[in-house]
Amino acid sequence: MANAQRSFKEPVGEPFSERLRLIRFRMEKEHVRMSDEVRLIPRKLIVILVLLFIVAQVVGQVARVLSGPPWPELSHTMNILAVAGAVTGFSFFIAMIILLLAYVNRDSKRREMNSTLWTILVVVLMPAYFVTGFIIYFLLRDPLPLNCPQCNSTVSARFNYCPDCKFNLRPTCPQCAREVRLSDRFCSYCAFELTGHPSKEKAPSPAEIGSIGRGI
Repeated sequence: MANAQRSFKEPVGEPFSERLRLIRFRMEKEHVRMSDEVRLIPRKLIVILVLLFIVAQVVGQVARVLSGPPWPELSHTMNILAVAGAVTGFSFFIAMIILLLAYVNRDSKRREMNSTLWTILVVVLMPAYFVTGFIIYFLLRDPLPLNCPQCNSTVSARFNYCPDCKFNLRPTCPQCAREVRLSDRFCSYCAFELTGHPSKEKAPSPAEIGSIGRGI
């Protein structure tokens, strides 16, 4: 019975492509705005980066004066602008990396993921693979927690049923046990006709779980 229940809720050893499909499927319900995403980054961090940028500009100009113009063939004004531009470009690159790391840390926390582990993973992969860590995170991050339509309690996106009222958060096709959308009339995998409203289904009985588990 335990094996059948596991196969109904979360297939054991599911392929990586299936994992990505489920993540994309469940993230379709998210309605995020860029302004909300930017607010995840701490304001103190932004202020610190701005102050560091000003300090870097001052240090760059002081170094230009002490060591002489880096490009003697250019005029005095052009040398000033060239140093300022070089410092700006380097500072922007470093600031973007720091801001992305802060975003990954905060975003993984609100998605109930291990924020420390994901931040370390991105940092470790950065020297050799640059943005690969960020790409992996954005591909594999869990959907945002959602509110149960029946009792309005906040539940993890990993859950198939609400732990408070047993509401079916992830309606599945009775024939192939694949997840379906609430608005689907037919299963997109086996063409089974989805009767009734999947959103109002409760948790299946043990007999139903056993029959579905045997059919997978």
